[in-house]
Amino acid sequence: MARTLSLFEEDRLTLSNSIELSAESLRHYGSFYKHWAIAFSGGKDSSATVTLIAHLIETGQIPKPESLTVLYADTRQELPPLHSSAMGILEEFRKRGFETRVVLPELDHRYFVYILGRGVPPPSNTFRWCTPKLKVMSMERELEALRQERGEKFLMITGVRVGESAARDRRIAVSCTKDGGECGQGWFQHSSSDAVADTLAPIVHWRVCHVWDWLLHADLELGFPTFEIARVYGQDVSDGEEPLNARTGCIGCPLVQKDAALDRLSAQPEWAYLAPLHKLRPLYWQIRKPQYRLRKHGEERKSATKYIGRNRLGPLHLDARRWMLEQVLGIQAEVNDAARSLGKPELSLINDEELARIEELIAANTFPERWDGTEHRGDEWLPEILPDGSIQNLLFDDSEFNPVG
Repeated sequence: MARTLSLFEEDRLTLSNSIELSAESLRHYGSFYKHWAIAFSGGKDSSATVTLIAHLIETGQIPKPESLTVLYADTRQELPPLHSSAMGILEEFRKRGFETRVVLPELDHRYFVYILGRGVPPPSNTFRWCTPKLKVMSMERELEALRQERGEKFLMITGVRVGESAARDRRIAVSCTKDGGECGQGWFQHSSSDAVADTLAPIVHWRVCHVWDWLLHADLELGFPTFEIARVYGQDVSDGEEPLNARTGCIGCPLVQKDAALDRLSAQPEWAYLAPLHKLRPLYWQIRKPQYRLRKHGEERKSATKYIGRNRLGPLHLDARRWMLEQVLGIQAEVNDAARSLGKPELSLINDEELARIEELIAANTFPERWDGTEHRGDEWLPEILPDGSIQNLLFDDSEFNPVG
């Protein structure tokens, strides 16, 4: 009697074992759905997932569903070679007869439109608006549309994998036995009958070395442009070194202390002309300072768990937005001047449509809800209003810098 493969073997899973486990999960759970969709970000795990599924279908190892749709979440903030690779993978999918869709955020929710047009400060670890606005909301909207088109719940396939983040691993540990599914058989999440989709993560058990080995195979043997992904992550899949379990984020991500992916990329001669992008992250940090923002004074605000205060900083004022727009366009021009001289791909941080919308919103004096631009500047000296409502007056007159009275 054949022994069932499991994550809990004494010997570590090989790539071929991992592929078979993925195929088993797709054959089992996929058989319950006529329609599949794949969430594709262009990163290493989702790229491994989409290319694996195409290969398994084309080789008859799993049955082809009635429809298979690849949904690429284009944040417009991906590193250029990752975006280029994603576009190449989508093109290859279309050639092979699969449907693909590029999912963009709504215009007013795009990164620079949201910051410069509406005045919302760049995301931080305490105000992380970027993922919901750039990915989640647009993908949910497209999934709802797909559900209406298909007329029934479909199977949503993701590239989630154990080891990518501690928080994600905890969620998997809590739910991996739901509906009898085990991590080694794919991470399956069942929802109500009227939901948009149920979710399956067929490579949840893959080790990071399996991902890199598969991406090399997908490029050299299957014709998918996936080798560039390894270069972006800094992984030479042929050098025999321990594979990197690195992650990449948006260009100049303001949520991290070190943008390792951009560092690795710009250190490569082919992409060295992207070095000016290193100016973005310091710009994001700078623009969050008080002198670039408005401040509420006297309006008490509390969250569900803590007192926030009566002197809280808010959105970017109009002068700050105009200045930041000039800086971002300058960085974009610097990169593209070098690109044209070297015959390299140009970069689009802010395209013409987004620029027109930013200028329109600034001209309309647009601010987030409950702000109107008449508030105090963030660096203006104001009496402090304490949590109990008492006022701590200024010791000095800001205009004359002399002792009051």
